[in-house]
Amino acid sequence: MSEHKCGTIGLVGRPNTGKSSLLNRLIGQKLSIVSAKPQTTRHLLNGILTVPGCQYVFVDSPGLPSEQKNVLHRALTRRAVEAARDVDVAVFVVEAGRFTPEDRAALERIPAEQRIVVAVNKLDTVKHRAELIPFLDRLSKTREFHAVVPVSAKTGRNIPELLRVLREALPEGPPAYPEDQVTDRDERFFAAELLREKIFEELGQELPYRCEVVIDSFKDDGRLRRIEATILVERDSQKAIVLGTKGERLKKMATNARKDMEKLFQGKVYLGTWVKVRKSWTDDARVLRQLGYE
Repeated sequence: MSEHKCGTIGLVGRPNTGKSSLLNRLIGQKLSIVSAKPQTTRHLLNGILTVPGCQYVFVDSPGLPSEQKNVLHRALTRRAVEAARDVDVAVFVVEAGRFTPEDRAALERIPAEQRIVVAVNKLDTVKHRAELIPFLDRLSKTREFHAVVPVSAKTGRNIPELLRVLREALPEGPPAYPEDQVTDRDERFFAAELLREKIFEELGQELPYRCEVVIDSFKDDGRLRRIEATILVERDSQKAIVLGTKGERLKKMATNARKDMEKLFQGKVYLGTWVKVRKSWTDDARVLRQLGYE
């Protein structure tokens, strides 16, 4: 009988290659928030997939930015490097047919001794597979990889092959988590993430990166979860944008987030939201420590 395998797998790469979407597809449910905007992911998130004979512990990480403009960017970069370094296997995620200087810079941040599997994502955007062959050939020459696997997080294409390759690369060992556990994060974390996702969706390019969500209170009241949350911004003008006319924009975002929370938590949720100005929080190491970034 073959030995059981278990190990950690870091999903790394430049922003907006679809790492979070890939995590959700691999796990089979939505754990990580997704947005078309880069730098949506800010926290390390473990997604756990247990199958007969193997437990995969995927670590979603922030995209590695090409520029580190403030203290927050530097904190996110440290987290991404940690996800590439302190795991058994790194999955380097790139877009099919596209390898930019930012991709190369992200690849160079992965330690030389790390075992790397490349996931060439967004295969669904390639009309003819033959068009991808020259790209895969060039990519395979940039570094020594354990394997290069074209996939589509959107459609699920080739996901079984990626899991097979990763299983081969993982070390032998007993499961690290109960077989029915899918993440190491609690409901409080997901409440904050779901509200932040709605901010990214609603505000577009206006100011998502200057916003943060803090859960002030999370209480179970019988069958009801009572959640109080604060949205931090850096200026009064940003507060006005989040609120919208007569608070309608905030109400819309909170309502959509509450519905997603009820679906995820499988129960009723009361969500109270406020907006507060915390000047230059993205460049304040003290505030970032309080928010768990340092």
